[in-house]
Amino acid sequence: MGILLTESEAAAAGSGTSMIVMLLVYAVLIGAMWFFFMRPQKKEQKRVAAMLSNLETGDCVLTTSGFYGIIIDITDDTVIVEFGNNKNCRIPMEKSAISKVEKAGEN
Repeated sequence: MGILLTESEAAAAGSGTSMIVMLLVYAVLIGAMWFFFMRPQKKEQKRVAAMLSNLETGDCVLTTSGFYGIIIDITDDTVIVEFGNNKNCRIPMEKSAISKVEKAGEN
């Protein structure tokens, strides 16, 4: 003969499996959110860090405020950038204020 369950036993067994399914759905959602949001952000941070570590004197840079300039000196966390044609506008700034780099020989 088959095994017969009472209503309370069947409800208890059903709620246990539904809880497991619900936890699995949450785990999949959290994994998907990490894959679509956190992973690209980490890749971009690595790209920017690599770009800033490869700065050289003479590189043409675009700052986050939209100014183009040429790097004339580099220290650990700062760079001195020369703006404009008159060669008298030299501004020290953080490396993190650089958003784009064009190498000196790539014109």
